[in-house]
Amino acid sequence: MNGSALADVTTPGGKVIDCYCTDTQGSRVELGQEICLFVNGRAFMALCDMSLNVPIWRDTGRACLSSNLRSRLLEQLRNPAFEPTGIDPKV
Repeated sequence: MNGSALADVTTPGGKVIDCYCTDTQGSRVELGQEICLFVNGRAFMALCDMSLNVPIWRDTGRACLSSNLRSRLLEQLRNPAFEPTGIDPKV
């Protein structure tokens, strides 16, 4: 996690500005939190961070757990493992 993600943003008058990110449904996500974002058909882990005093989403480079599982399940459905020893010839 980037250390600046937890820093307060203040106005020149000293007022603290409440900074946070929003997910694709508009729900609030606090600075420093990671969530799975779905954008343009792509799922990825993203970190709510700050850049030039603006909240942003940073792609962590990691896939979402759910998208990994979904990809593996789809692959298994397309290419099921064939085990001839698992079939009883007497059945």
